[in-house]
Amino acid sequence: MRLKAFGRPDSRRGMVQLLITATAFVILWLGMLYSLELGYWLTLALALPAAGFLVRLFIIQHDCGHGSFFGSRRLNDLVGRVLGVLTLTPYDYWRYAHALHHASSGNLDRRGIGDITTLTVREYRALSRWRRVAYRLYRNPLVMFGLGPIYLFIVKHRLPGDVSLIRRNLWFGVLATNIAIVGLTAAAAAAVGPSALIRVQLPLTVLASSIGVWLFFVQHQFETAYWQQDERWNFHDAAFHGSSYYRLPKPLQWITGSIGLHHIHHLCSRIPCYRLQESMDRVPALRGAASLTIWQSVRCATLSLWDEDAGRMVRFRDVTDA
Repeated sequence: MRLKAFGRPDSRRGMVQLLITATAFVILWLGMLYSLELGYWLTLALALPAAGFLVRLFIIQHDCGHGSFFGSRRLNDLVGRVLGVLTLTPYDYWRYAHALHHASSGNLDRRGIGDITTLTVREYRALSRWRRVAYRLYRNPLVMFGLGPIYLFIVKHRLPGDVSLIRRNLWFGVLATNIAIVGLTAAAAAAVGPSALIRVQLPLTVLASSIGVWLFFVQHQFETAYWQQDERWNFHDAAFHGSSYYRLPKPLQWITGSIGLHHIHHLCSRIPCYRLQESMDRVPALRGAASLTIWQSVRCATLSLWDEDAGRMVRFRDVTDA
């Protein structure tokens, strides 16, 4: 496949990207801290770009998990584990869950780890009344992009219940990340004060986690997405037709690590984020994926069920007896 030619990381380029992103994040974080004396409105205003750079650090961690950001596996793992402390995401656990996501995205018989829970219309109709209510709450945009991200990054990542206890290496990574987070938080609280730390870090964490979940959502939860039973599931079709091309303005594409070119990433996860646009430019066939503008993506927020008969995502109001 022609895409393999782009799956060669440039460690020097990756290090420059990391340094630029980390430096900008630290500067904005300190700016939020010092702005507390000028007015909290300014702190909150700075939280948005700071959250953007925190999301970019997560994308770098994501690429490290695929072994694609640096040429050295050891360097990928080292940087990924360090960034996992800042992003509240245990690197080894997340890498494991995300690998399962790539191997089963769009497969109706392999849902459950590393994805957003999605039911078919038939499955939803077969639920009891209270389980329908629970699923509707789960898919409510206020929960999905508000409470859900906070729970995911602050609570679930501390004790991920979807990993078997026999996977000791994953649990060791989770516990090590938790200890490092506690240590970093304690050191920061001692340096700037608990109150200042909460007023800076809380809005930053909430914004970054919501942005991260939103990006992941629109990459696979759009009307013409791909879902098939295992016997009919195809990796190439799932990658190309089940992953969106999120057409963001160039500044937003850069700060999100070009993750909007998600169909390319699923076709070849070895391509580092800084080469995704290059591959898009040089392989015209990649432009045929389902694309979303920001406005079109907003309308995806209420898509909640896969209609197997129609072959598309639908809303609750589209389903009789819902």
